[in-house]
Amino acid sequence: MTETPPLLIPGGTSQSAAAAAVPSGRRVEILAYGAVIFSAAFLLFLVQPLIAKIILPWFGGVASVWAVCLLFFQVTLLLGYLYAHLLATRVAWRWQGRVHAALLALSLLVLPIFPRPSLQPRSGGDPAWQILWLLSLTIGLPFFLLSTTSPLLQTWYSRSRRGSSPYRLYSLSNAGSLLALLSYPILVEPNVGNTHQAVGWSAAYAVLALLCAALALWLRPSTSSAGAAGSQGNTAAASSLPHQERSAGEALAASPADAQPIPKPSGRTQALWLALAACGSALLLAVTNHITQNIASVPFLWVIPLALYLLTFILCFASARWYRRGLTLRLLFIAIGGMIYALFPAYNGLPFVVLVPLFCLGLFFCCLFCHGELAHRKPDPAHLTLFYVMVALGGALGAAFVALLAPRIFSGFYELPVALGLCVVLVHIVHNYEPTGAFRRLRSPLARLAVAAIIAGFLAALVAVVRQQEAGALVSVRNFYGVLRVEEGGMRVMFAQGNGAGERTEDRRFRVLVNGTIQHGLEFLDPHRRDRPTSYYGPDSGIGVVLRALEGGGPLRIGIVGLGAGTIAAYGRPGDQYAFYEINPLVIEVAHRWFHYLGDSRAAIRIVPGDARLSLESEPARNFDVLAVDAFTSDSIPVHLLTLQAFELYFRQLQPRGVLALHISNRYLQLEPVVEAAAARLHKEAVLVINPDDHSRGIFESVWILVGDPAGFEARQQIEAAGDILPPRRGDRLWTDNYSSLFPLLK
Repeated sequence: MTETPPLLIPGGTSQSAAAAAVPSGRRVEILAYGAVIFSAAFLLFLVQPLIAKIILPWFGGVASVWAVCLLFFQVTLLLGYLYAHLLATRVAWRWQGRVHAALLALSLLVLPIFPRPSLQPRSGGDPAWQILWLLSLTIGLPFFLLSTTSPLLQTWYSRSRRGSSPYRLYSLSNAGSLLALLSYPILVEPNVGNTHQAVGWSAAYAVLALLCAALALWLRPSTSSAGAAGSQGNTAAASSLPHQERSAGEALAASPADAQPIPKPSGRTQALWLALAACGSALLLAVTNHITQNIASVPFLWVIPLALYLLTFILCFASARWYRRGLTLRLLFIAIGGMIYALFPAYNGLPFVVLVPLFCLGLFFCCLFCHGELAHRKPDPAHLTLFYVMVALGGALGAAFVALLAPRIFSGFYELPVALGLCVVLVHIVHNYEPTGAFRRLRSPLARLAVAAIIAGFLAALVAVVRQQEAGALVSVRNFYGVLRVEEGGMRVMFAQGNGAGERTEDRRFRVLVNGTIQHGLEFLDPHRRDRPTSYYGPDSGIGVVLRALEGGGPLRIGIVGLGAGTIAAYGRPGDQYAFYEINPLVIEVAHRWFHYLGDSRAAIRIVPGDARLSLESEPARNFDVLAVDAFTSDSIPVHLLTLQAFELYFRQLQPRGVLALHISNRYLQLEPVVEAAAARLHKEAVLVINPDDHSRGIFESVWILVGDPAGFEARQQIEAAGDILPPRRGDRLWTDNYSSLFPLLK
């Protein structure tokens, strides 16, 4: 995501020389610059997971929310760099501070940054654009100004103090960025509620804005440095102007070092800057999407890839020792090979402890290559702001490709193979056209042939990944909320016949709905079988048990959070009312078009589009007999549907002895403690129901927890008999809208 390329000067003064050149009387000034730059970088990276977590429930808790947030941060960073570049090169010295101070004062009007309820999304709109608009109104101006602080103040410092290097200020900026990323999931998120986080951040920003305005207004270039710059000018026009009346660009032009114009980097070099930055940014978003869509979209899993991405920037620009091309190339090939292996559909079930490190290490080495090549090609200081702008533009383009373009042009999650393919192509370009000979050990005909063969093999494997993911689908569609595929298959079922007549074989064809990597519904194509509940909703599943237990009590009112293929509608009887709450419009379309559960159901069916929590909060009490929660995207859990506040909402919508049925099957997380803790807080009884696989009937193993009033369960002994009554777990920390943690739940 957001990167802060350093204001390092190629071949410039060393850190020790810069320290010796700083008079003791200016240390307070350096301390002031350093404190503001460090604080700005800290707040810049702290607000990213903070605001994303706050708005996550408004958009269904899906992984794409964070991807769009990263796009906003990248684009705003680009605008901030453009502003810093134009302000530092086109505006007179005495006006630069005034303009910046005025914008800082204006930004205080948008505080605090907690989003207003009026900004909650409306059904029918594009969630990506709604998120961008919400972020623009909520944190747009403060984030923009924070992104300008480091390059702008470093520029002011280096240009007003000739011979002083901003290296230590850049180091402080990076330290602040990493500290913010690491502290949020470890210290801030578990201990401070969202509202207090937003208010505390807003207060800290207000103080920082005042300090930055003071620097902008009062710590201006000294007259001595102005005189020196003017006396050394090589043109009469430049030297005749008072230094305070000239822009920073004019001041630089007057220095002896710039007596001979330095050629602008070629278009080819700038294009390579752009491609390397875009590749790193696209890989960041694509890897984060891949991890979170199969586990959960939570700050911890956002921060790890982002911290690794930032770390590669820090290492590569801090010293050339960190990026050794030969070693990096070898490690890069191993990392890409591992990721390609894990992307094949046959290996989608890798355990959490393998999946996350594999892709995070792969991201690290890919970004180390991209950012190492960027650092190797950083230009002369005369064109450093152009370099900043091009790197930021590349980052924004890479983010836009993953967050906006990929969901519209791809029918699957193909952006990660594409980004890996781009990385491989860039290796080929650098290897074959490196002018400095840094790859000279690998430039023999045999070595070049070997590298080309490896690259061709990777590209062929990536194509095979995409083709395998597409294979066998009747239809594959994608939008902001994920990828849906409809596939057909068959099974051979053997039956023993009576009277010793042997066995008979029956071929059963079925149609299945796949969301991401997980099957979310199965229907037999035989008209005599297609109305039977299958997959996770068979008669012995948790939802099957509770619906059969209530059959003799007259018409039922059933609420279901999550539609899938509509399988639960198969239980509907005349007079029953079934309300499905579904956030993804493509799921509604696919369920109606490719499956028959909704059309064949004998119950009255109502489908409510939009996020279930927002819909249930806005509706009057429905007095449901059963409310089933089965809203998974791939294998990722929407955390906001399992918090204490969500449970309280569910029971407000249930009749006094109604049953809350939660489907918690998950490959990576043991969710029982979350439900048990909420049940204990609300003084409810929880019954764990696990049914085994029965492939002949199209039934999958599933884990459900039924939560309800203890007296109600005693009156319906079938429910308690179907599973295990879970003991109260009042010692476990509850998930709330302000707190959730995945660590204790890992399988």
